[in-house]
Amino acid sequence: MAFPQNNRTWKIIHDAQKGGYAVGAFCVYNTEGVLAVIRAAEKKRSPAIIQLFPWTLHFQGPAFVQYVANVSHGASVPISVHLDHCLKPEDADIALQCAFDSIMIDGSLFETEENIRYVKSVVERARDKGITIEAELGRIEGGEDGIPMLELDGLLTDPDFALQFVKETGVHFLAPSFGNVHGPYPPGGAEKHWQISRLKQIHEKLGNGVPLVLHGTHPLSDDLLHLSMAHGVVKMNQNRNVRLGYHEYVEKNCARVELTELQEQGVEEYCKGVEHMMEVFRSAGRAPDM
Repeated sequence: MAFPQNNRTWKIIHDAQKGGYAVGAFCVYNTEGVLAVIRAAEKKRSPAIIQLFPWTLHFQGPAFVQYVANVSHGASVPISVHLDHCLKPEDADIALQCAFDSIMIDGSLFETEENIRYVKSVVERARDKGITIEAELGRIEGGEDGIPMLELDGLLTDPDFALQFVKETGVHFLAPSFGNVHGPYPPGGAEKHWQISRLKQIHEKLGNGVPLVLHGTHPLSDDLLHLSMAHGVVKMNQNRNVRLGYHEYVEKNCARVELTELQEQGVEEYCKGVEHMMEVFRSAGRAPDM
């Protein structure tokens, strides 16, 4: 099978698109997070994507990425490993030497033409390594753990330019900006700030050939998640909202139980949040055996 169809992330996302469900892309920071996503996916028989940030490249290093790839690819359900929000070109250089299935190249800090050149250059280098590429078009405001808070106004994605951007860069997945934000939403929540008509237009311009990715999911109602799925969103990024139970457990018990118990039970608590979202995304029970 030729690239990109033989790429793990590509296959997971396109299988979801054909099956009418979405796939959770879960941002993790430690071993507990990795194990929680894998165990939740196996329990729910759901495909999944494990996401790391460039922070991991510098704090834990490429060897940790290799570990994540080894245990993820060894799971009994399809799981891929993705690098989220690669803002710096030098981080992209590192990432291309690591065991990622896919990389999100964030050129939203650049002017349009420079963004296109940067993303295209990574797409071309990644092709030889069998890595697929996601890109952001426009600029999604806000920040979260692992993503710097940018003191820049958001730039909404132009539906008419979206198709041109995809054609010129060759990206496989697109993360649009339509009022979604990283981190907590301003007063009124996503219901007030999302421009659903813009998301719909972007999907209509691109069709099913370019699956859409939702950034900015904390917090969102199930209804909004399902509405985004109806307008082309297939990859659902998840961060803080799936690990709130894990944080609460660690905070209450870090001085009360041994570290081994803290880690083991922490994974169980983490799993609960991941499992719940797999049900919401309708991916539970959709994974073929590996």
